[in-house]
Amino acid sequence: MAPRKREPWRTTLLLAYQSLGVVYGDLSISPLYVYKSTFAEDITHSETNEEIFGVLSFVFWTLTLIPLIKYVSIVLRADDNGEGGTFALYSLICRHANVSLLPNRQVADEELSTYKLEYPPEVANRSRIKEWLEKHKTLQTALLIMVMIGTCMVIGDGVLTPAISVFSAVSGLELSLSRDQHEYAVIPITCVILVFLFALQHYGTHRVGFLFAPIVLAWLICMSMLGLYNIIHWNPQVYRALNPYYMLKFLRKTKKSGWMSLGGILLCMTGSEAMFADLGHFSYSAIQLAFTTLVYPALILGYMGQAAYLSKHHTLNSTYQIGYYISVPESVRWPVLVLAILASVVGSQAIISGTFSIINQSQSLSCFPRVKVVHTSENIHGQIYIPEINWLLMVLCIAVTVGFRDTKHMGNASGLAVITVMLVTTCLTSLVIMLCWHRSPALALVFFLFFGSIEALYFSASLIKFREGAWLPIMLALILMAVMFIWHDTTIKKYEFDLHNKVTLEWLLALGDKLGMVRVPGIGLVYTDLTSGVPANFSRFVTNLPAFHRVLVFVCVKSVPVPHVLPAERYLVGRVGPAGHRSYRCIVRYGYRDVHQDVDSFEAELVESLATFIKLDALYHRCSDAGSGSEQLDDGRYERENALTVIGTNPLRRCLSYEASHDGVSSVDAARSPNGIVEVPAAAAAAPVTKKPGSSLLKKLAVGVGYNFLRRNCRGPDVVLRVPPASLLEVGMVYVL
Repeated sequence: MAPRKREPWRTTLLLAYQSLGVVYGDLSISPLYVYKSTFAEDITHSETNEEIFGVLSFVFWTLTLIPLIKYVSIVLRADDNGEGGTFALYSLICRHANVSLLPNRQVADEELSTYKLEYPPEVANRSRIKEWLEKHKTLQTALLIMVMIGTCMVIGDGVLTPAISVFSAVSGLELSLSRDQHEYAVIPITCVILVFLFALQHYGTHRVGFLFAPIVLAWLICMSMLGLYNIIHWNPQVYRALNPYYMLKFLRKTKKSGWMSLGGILLCMTGSEAMFADLGHFSYSAIQLAFTTLVYPALILGYMGQAAYLSKHHTLNSTYQIGYYISVPESVRWPVLVLAILASVVGSQAIISGTFSIINQSQSLSCFPRVKVVHTSENIHGQIYIPEINWLLMVLCIAVTVGFRDTKHMGNASGLAVITVMLVTTCLTSLVIMLCWHRSPALALVFFLFFGSIEALYFSASLIKFREGAWLPIMLALILMAVMFIWHDTTIKKYEFDLHNKVTLEWLLALGDKLGMVRVPGIGLVYTDLTSGVPANFSRFVTNLPAFHRVLVFVCVKSVPVPHVLPAERYLVGRVGPAGHRSYRCIVRYGYRDVHQDVDSFEAELVESLATFIKLDALYHRCSDAGSGSEQLDDGRYERENALTVIGTNPLRRCLSYEASHDGVSSVDAARSPNGIVEVPAAAAAAPVTKKPGSSLLKKLAVGVGYNFLRRNCRGPDVVLRVPPASLLEVGMVYVL
């Protein structure tokens, strides 16, 4: 583990305060539904109090072992340049071991500032686990599938958490309404709040974010005060239930029913993953400070207060008697209800934003169909909005609310999604301990067995509730997994097809000599996934239209396994063929948390990078001719295809002091139209996919039907790359895979 930079204590305090509204909204409202879900059916609350004390003991030790010890003490340290989440762990593993299935990896990517390793490759010891992963593609595929499962469950949580949070908060009305009024009021009010919540998403979190932290802070203080009141007023001896012996008594008495009720208890951990997933917006010390000093004590007091009240009230006339609001004094019940609804909206907002973020990251790994990503804040990085996903989540949330209509089924569904993500994080962190931190496999195994066994126990209790709601996240995960795997697998096969059918450099150079081939003014951008070679779609373009632009640029937009790429390191520019041909390659690199720029800034930066490269190339040759001694570089370096240089950190800038004449400074001037404007049209491939004759029926359905359906109904590459329609020319190609 790399040493952490210490930040000023005032900065830490401010970030800790701000993290309350973003990170802890979901976790802080879990007391609204944990006891209610736990006692929904499997166990009952008796006069001996063994059940409620056993549940309290389980809640206390679960919150202590998983959020406090696992996440705050260990997992938060497995950050990727300050970023957290499932993709951060996978990115770390991909950098320390060659396990990525994406075929466009380049040596130049390892020179990025954010491509830092815990130890230099020559110092790190090669482990047997690393060799196995790098040798067997099946293990690499299994690793990616594990990441996909975690991603699908996070998206499923984005459907379930807003539904159960808002529904549980609004359910407080049942104490003030008759049964008939409650049935006709709670569901519509919940749906209206959900519609309002999703309708606000396009404004961005930063517009209303300043209200989030005060709401969660007020809720945590309120919950703590109510907990202390109930403990002092009803049962000051409730602290004895924190003894782990009460867990054994609970399981001994309730047996199978107690084990099944663990599916409700695990909901006390809901939102713990956000501490790691939102690490990039704050800092390790801020999240650690907020949880240990405020969130954790407030949650423990809240659960103890509920248990203290219930230990003196054993009459169960209706299901709401075991809920949160029954322990709230009637004089303050309405203010607490309003505050709980506001806190549930804040918690839902956090998981919705997290869903947008992880889908954007899935796109960067070519694991999700292209969708439009809107950057909602110019100042705050990472705040995005995806219109299609937003409205789909809203429809699914309302469907879950109307379909389930109770906390029990929603809790079973949400619990399975939450615990699956935690299991995936445990597995990936175990690999990080071995491959990235270079600790002994025994230590990684201890971590995996200790926390994995706890989570496996909760997972089994959730899975047994398949028919009582747990089927929903499984169904959503299966659908999303099918979509993600089909898209990813077909994308890789398309890249391999392009690589196999690329055009030779000799063919490109011979085009200028062919009769009838015209070079027109302007800069032509040919979009391709290839990082080397001339794509086949360009040969089809010049075959049907025997002309191409005076300056030709093959543009490849690719993702690298780092969270962010610095603007100065984003563009790799090289020459394809001799200088007189004026053909270039530009590889544009993005991290998995980067958001693509709008078309104006993208075009401007690309043209500027190209012009800078041409100037540097010309100055380099002048430096060489002037006799630069030991600083000379191989003249053939820029004559070879794929000889790329990073614009912004280029060592050739040492030649800039040399005074160059105007006649060879930039070939971009030659691309200017008569009015002095650089014309930048673009060409891209519009490519349906079909399977080879003799392929299995499953492959024909997956590629011929599934992939082509997704391709037709999702955003095209021109929308994702923000290419103006008037400047785009699509070249038809059929991929036979």
